[in-house]
Amino acid sequence: MKKLSARRRHPLAALVVLLFALAVTGGLYAAFAPADKAQADDTAQSLAVKEGKKLFAVGCASCHGTGGQGTSDGPSLVGVGAAAVDFQVGTGRMPAQQPGAQVPRKKNIYTNAQIDQLAAYVASLGPGPSVPSKEQYSADGADIGKGGELFRTNCAQCHNFTGKGGALTDGKFAPTLEGVDPKHIYEAMETGPQNMPSFGDGSLSKENKKDIIAYLGAVNGDESESPGGLDLGGLGPVSEGLFGYIFGLGALIAVAIWVAARTTKAKKS
Repeated sequence: MKKLSARRRHPLAALVVLLFALAVTGGLYAAFAPADKAQADDTAQSLAVKEGKKLFAVGCASCHGTGGQGTSDGPSLVGVGAAAVDFQVGTGRMPAQQPGAQVPRKKNIYTNAQIDQLAAYVASLGPGPSVPSKEQYSADGADIGKGGELFRTNCAQCHNFTGKGGALTDGKFAPTLEGVDPKHIYEAMETGPQNMPSFGDGSLSKENKKDIIAYLGAVNGDESESPGGLDLGGLGPVSEGLFGYIFGLGALIAVAIWVAARTTKAKKS
């Protein structure tokens, strides 16, 4: 009888077992909760890709192919990344109204949510540059002076030294960068749309791109001033030289006529 009573369970044993079970359950929940969140994110991404594929079939497949493989009317989109879609569709260049030497910027016909869905679908076709975060293209902490140096070295040959744009060959042109969303400028440097070369992080680092965007915002901002006076649109020496030639030569001719008229009148008198 003494042996049996010695083996009897302690009154708190059940409470200890219950607490242990609760602790194990809590640990399991903590371990698997992030997986549930990741699964939800994957589901949302899959839904975006699915909806983007529908939009692509309606607005893009006729030129780029049903699978984005490209056709004679449009290049392949495999590997261009989400950033290329966000730029081209966000600026209204795509879908293109008609083929030509260069697709101009126009009013956008898609919502931001639809652009994100199209970008998600194209990104699923192959790895490529992703849409930059606001921190990447924000001018906060950027070096404007260095940005100007980098812009004049890498971009001014086509876009002009203040980003006003310029003519290229065969009906092509470098568009003005005035009033362009900083995000789209960053994406253009990343993806190299149309005639523009791409500047990956190996050519221009993330900090370099940020500096260039800050420079463009400074020279084309409302608070910027031209120390030389009238800048004639900031188009450079060609427009300024043409202005000087036409109006300067015209003024000289007018003065010559006036002098000749005065001389003739003086001789008659």
